[in-house]
Parts: sequence; C-alpha cells; structure tokens
Amino acid sequence: MFGNGGLVFTAIQKVAGFNAALFYNIATKGSGICHTRWRKCKEDTKCSRPHTTNVHIALITETYAPEINGVAMTLGRLVDGLTSRGHRMTLIRPRQRHESPQYSVTQRVACRQVRLPGMPMPGYPQLRIGLPAGKRLRSLWRLVRPDVVHVATEGPLGASAVTAALELGIPVTSSFHTNFDQYTRDYRMGWMKPVVGAWLRYLHNRTMRTFVPTQDLLGRLKGEGYANLRLLSRGVDSELFSPKRRDESLRCSWGLKPQDLAVVHVGRMAAEKNYPLLFRAFDEMKAVEPSARLVLVGDGPLLSAYQRQRPDAIFTGFYTGQNLAAHYASGDVYLHASTTETFGNVVTEAMASGLAVSAFDYAAAREFIKGGENGLVARVGDAETFIQNAVRLAREAPLRERLAECGTATTRQLGWDRVVACFEKDLLEVLSLPVGAMGYEGSESSLEP
Repeated sequence: MFGNGGLVFTAIQKVAGFNAALFYNIATKGSGICHTRWRKCKEDTKCSRPHTTNVHIALITETYAPEINGVAMTLGRLVDGLTSRGHRMTLIRPRQRHESPQYSVTQRVACRQVRLPGMPMPGYPQLRIGLPAGKRLRSLWRLVRPDVVHVATEGPLGASAVTAALELGIPVTSSFHTNFDQYTRDYRMGWMKPVVGAWLRYLHNRTMRTFVPTQDLLGRLKGEGYANLRLLSRGVDSELFSPKRRDESLRCSWGLKPQDLAVVHVGRMAAEKNYPLLFRAFDEMKAVEPSARLVLVGDGPLLSAYQRQRPDAIFTGFYTGQNLAAHYASGDVYLHASTTETFGNVVTEAMASGLAVSAFDYAAAREFIKGGENGLVARVGDAETFIQNAVRLAREAPLRERLAECGTATTRQLGWDRVVACFEKDLLEVLSLPVGAMGYEGSESSLEP
C-alpha cells in the first residue's frame, strides 16, 4: 500500500470489511482496456509552469514523515515543492503513535495537517493505517473545499476519500506507489492476487489520473486496464546523497580498514525484499574478498530473525538525513535484490552516494542503470546472474570505481524540481476537465504523447 503493502491484507479484511466475493465480481465485470495515451516530461527539459492562480490541494496518505519509507519521503518532497510554488496544501493522514488521540488540525511548516483515527498495522505496529472517514471528509470539504484531491495510498482512508470527492464533485487523482497485489506471493496468499489486483484497478480507475513512477510500470498497468495513467518519476537530492559524505570513522566502527570492502543495503526488513538472495550474493562476494562486511541499514518485522541468522552482518537501525547519507557514502557496493517496489528510491540514492550498484533490471534500475556503464543489472528472476554481478564487483576494483563515478554523474540530472513541476502541470490540467472525465468508462486521455 505504501511501501509496506505486504502487511496490510489482514488489516483490510478487518477494517474495510474486505469481501472476496464483492471484489471477484469487480474482477470479472470486464472493465475493458483503455488505450490510454500518456505523456512524460522529458528529462532534458523542465515542465513549463502553467499560467494560473495557485490552488488548494488536499493530499490523502496513510504514511508521512517522520515515518521512514520511500512513499513518505516522496510525498514530503512533493508537499515542499508545491507549497514553495505557492499552492495551498492540506495533508490528511492517520494519527501516528506519539500523537494525541483526539481529532485534530495543526498548521505545520509546509502545510495544514488533519489527523484522523487509525490503527496499528497487524504484524508491523510501528506503522498505522487509516480508517474509513467519508463522513468526516465530506463535512471538512463542505466547509473548506479543495480544488483537487490527490489520494496517495489505497487503504481504507484513501478509498473513502475517493468516494467523498466524487460525491462532492471535486476532481480527484491518485498515485500507484506499491505493488500491493504482487506481495500476495511473499505472504503465502497468492490466491488473493487477482482479487487485490481488481480492487486496485477499480479504485484507481475512479480517479481522473493515476500517477506511476516508471515507464515500465505504466505499460504494465495500461495492459491490465488502468486508465488515464501519467508518469510521476522520482528525484534524488544529490547535495545530500553524495560521495563527499564518506566517513572513515564510520567505516572504522564497522571494523573496516580503508582498503576493505563495505557492502551496503538500505531498506525495510520484510519478506518481500528478498533478503535470502542478498545474503547468498554477499556470501559469494566474501569468498573472493574476505575483507568484505555486510552493512544493513533499516528495521522491520524480520529484523530479529535476520540478526539471529546473520551474526556476521552489521545492523545499524534506521537513519535519515545526513546520517543516512553518510552510511550510503561509506560503503563501496550496493546490493538490491528486491523486485517488488514500484520504484526503489534506495537505488538512485546509492548511485548518487558513489556506490557501485548491482540490481535487477526493474523499476528504478531499469529506468536509470545502463548495464556495464553505471551499474550492473540482471534479468528479473535470474538469481545466478545477480550473484555473478555481485562477485564481479567484489573482485574488480577498477570496475567498481568506474561504475560508481558514472552512477553519480547520472543522478545529477534527477533533481526534484523537475519532478514537482511535472506533477504540478498534470494536476492543474485536471482542473480544466469535467469531474466525470475518468477513463474507467473507456474514454481516452486528452493529453498527447
């Protein structure tokens, strides 16, 4: 759902009244495939800003800072960028654990925040999911009507926000941040994949735009019947994530000498992240480079199990900001074994930080890595090639250095300003369309490629 999607099936069943028969009916109705045309902002140009007044945007999300995941980080960047351009933002989200149990509205630095009831996510109580809030949202939006509603997560709160916006005639858009249906395999619930997939398609096709982070995902969703798709890529802060953050004292604390090899991975420790393959690859690397140490930055439901399983690894816990940047930059190789993310911000952050990256040809790696030029990639599912690539990086120092240098150069072109400008342009274009102009009924997008 929002970078933790594999843990929400039980929550949806309990909170949203999940009904498999209902969603089977949705799946078998045959909504049809819309031949949706799409347009992306070219990477070598910035989206020009439309000449219009500033607007009020309501953002609905079930994850946000200080929660630590790629979706929360991305939304923070978008909120900061849109408010800096003069737009008014209202953020609607579940209360986090440390916040008052009372319904509340606060004014934060970047935007107004409305905090609603939520519940701990089963199996991962550090995160909370929102409860359906249609009545409260309708009341709020009748008092203070936003120009557009953007729903960033597909949980009970997000689904109720789509319905409330449509009932009030407010333009509503959405983002596809997590391969929720793909996680069924990792949580031994494969029978639910078509049901979950049908629910996601139904929800997103009720909105006037669905934003996705990569061209590859856009093509896949288009083939599955999603309508009015738009590309919303991701940026990377190359001032924060930079080789200049390398810290020899940090490496020393890991037990490494200057010439030793630090293999880094940053992420949530959960079933869908494919840590068993990452461990296999590292073991092969250590066989050819005995000085190698594995440094795992993050937390998650499988942390304790992995700590018992891998006493040789260094588990640092979660970091953000400059501390996180130093952990990246103090490594030499970045291994990314997962194939479930819709993007994978960690890949571009590692590239920006001066690490040689080995990943599957998927998501961010497919978008930005050219195999052998600025990183190494393996076909999705080809575990042996992934391991061979990791071993090459352990054995060949000149290759590591060349890939790291080229990877850093690649990410200098990926600033957040361009991403925010493209998102702003698409949102403002939605305001010129009738609220009913949704692709679910088979209409083509009005935007040219």
